[in-house]
Amino acid sequence: MIELYGADYSVYVRSARLALAEKGLAYKHVPIDVFAPEGPPADYLALHPFGKIPALKHGDATLYETVAILRYIDEAFDGPPLQPDDPLGRARMTQILSILDTYAYRTLVWDIFVERIVKTRDGTPADEVKIAAAMGAARTIITALESLCSGGSFLLGTRPSLADCHAAPMLALFQMAEEGSLLLKAAPRLSAWLAHFATRPSFQETAPQSRD
Repeated sequence: MIELYGADYSVYVRSARLALAEKGLAYKHVPIDVFAPEGPPADYLALHPFGKIPALKHGDATLYETVAILRYIDEAFDGPPLQPDDPLGRARMTQILSILDTYAYRTLVWDIFVERIVKTRDGTPADEVKIAAAMGAARTIITALESLCSGGSFLLGTRPSLADCHAAPMLALFQMAEEGSLLLKAAPRLSAWLAHFATRPSFQETAPQSRD
C-alpha cells in the first residue's frame, strides 16, 4: 500500500497525486494540515522532520521532498514512464523542476495567487505592493518556462512527464489571479499546454476539495 500524507490544497501534494494518477497507482491519501493551529501532529513529524508536505510511505520506505517522491513513484512502479528517455530530456525535466521549486512557488503561488485570490476572500485587501514587486520575477519565470515548453501536448513532447505533474498545480493557481492570466496569455505554448493538461482525468481527479 502506498500512503501519501498531506493536504489536498497543497500544490506539492497535488503534484505527487498527479504522478500517482498518471502511473495508474492506487494509494491512500492521509490528510495532514500543516496550517492547523497546533501544527502538524507529532507522529507526522516522525515521517517529515521539517513538518512540510507531502510525505510518502511504501512498505518500509519513507520519503519526503516532492521531487524525490516523484522520481520514486515513476521508477519504483510499473506504468507509463514519466521521465524522458534521453539524457537531454531528463536534464530539461530536472531544469523545469528546479525552476518551479526555486523560483516559481514562492512568487507565483504565495506572492501573487494567495495575495490576490485567497487573502481577499474575506474582504481583506491584497498587498498591492507585494504583488507589484513579484511581477518582474513572475514575468521571468513564465518567459523561461515558455522557452522550455516543447509546443507539443506536454511540456517535454508527446507524453506527460514529472515536469507536467509539478508545473500544472502551480500554474493553475497562478492563472486564477488576473496578473497570472495576463502573463500566461503572453506565453502561447505554455497556455496551450496548461489548457490541454487541465482536461486530463488525472488533473480533474486531483482537484482540491477542502480549499485552493
